[in-house]
Amino acid sequence: MPELPEVQALAAFLDEHLAGHTVAAATPVAIHALKTYDPPLSALEGQVVSGVGRHGKFLDISAGDLHLVLHLARAGWVRWQEELPTTPPKPGKGPLALRVRMEEPAGSGIDVTEYGTKKGLAVYVVRDPNDVPGIARLGIDPLSEEFTVDVLRGLLDGERRQIKGVLRDQSVLAGIGNAYSDEILHAARMSPYKLAAKLTPEEVANLYEVTLSTLNDAVERSRGLPMKDLKAEKKSGLRVHGRTGEKCPVCGDTIREVSFADSSLQYCPTCQTGGKPLADRRLSRLLK
Repeated sequence: MPELPEVQALAAFLDEHLAGHTVAAATPVAIHALKTYDPPLSALEGQVVSGVGRHGKFLDISAGDLHLVLHLARAGWVRWQEELPTTPPKPGKGPLALRVRMEEPAGSGIDVTEYGTKKGLAVYVVRDPNDVPGIARLGIDPLSEEFTVDVLRGLLDGERRQIKGVLRDQSVLAGIGNAYSDEILHAARMSPYKLAAKLTPEEVANLYEVTLSTLNDAVERSRGLPMKDLKAEKKSGLRVHGRTGEKCPVCGDTIREVSFADSSLQYCPTCQTGGKPLADRRLSRLLK
């Protein structure tokens, strides 16, 4: 799933290629992905793109008085095309969900795709980004100037959930998902099961610093890369997430995994849990 660093890189790339250019057509292909009907997609036609930004994991393409907002979910992606196909796309055929053709450069535009059977891609056309429910619920952006160690301390104060779940909660911190929460907790040498309210002032300060450094490092690695290379860059830069069975790059211990119904987390026992593997109840049930 694209998270804050990848979405920020996508926004920067699209801003460079779309800003100042006019939308010729916006064609829905996967109707289930379109979550709004007023204004219609056709209202984007003839509008000049003023910029592309990000709200957490949401992409925001501003065109005239409208916003084309995309949430890429687990398997969505955006592809810039110098030459889009001239034949109209066929609904229900392949991964294409949305095609946006630009008037200039002639023939150029973006394809929004989603692979897999679990369809979560969401497309909105709104007058105000806050009209998108997911954006209206977002918490503070961890790369904003307003995010300070005192703000983080306030967010965690009295929070009875495990720190892994708090980091992933978009209403608390906007943009951090499963992968970067694993990376942040590994860098902080903190168990994903630790209760957020139990963090000491020193642990909160350390968590704040590694959150900023982990996300900023990922953003810098992605800066200027072609869109097609962003997924590979994310994977190559991860130290524990998605690396079950490999050696921890810090201590050499074996990276372990805990599985849930629709996701999993990875961690290093030596770095994060005092050498003790975390209970994986799902795996235990399978072994009975």
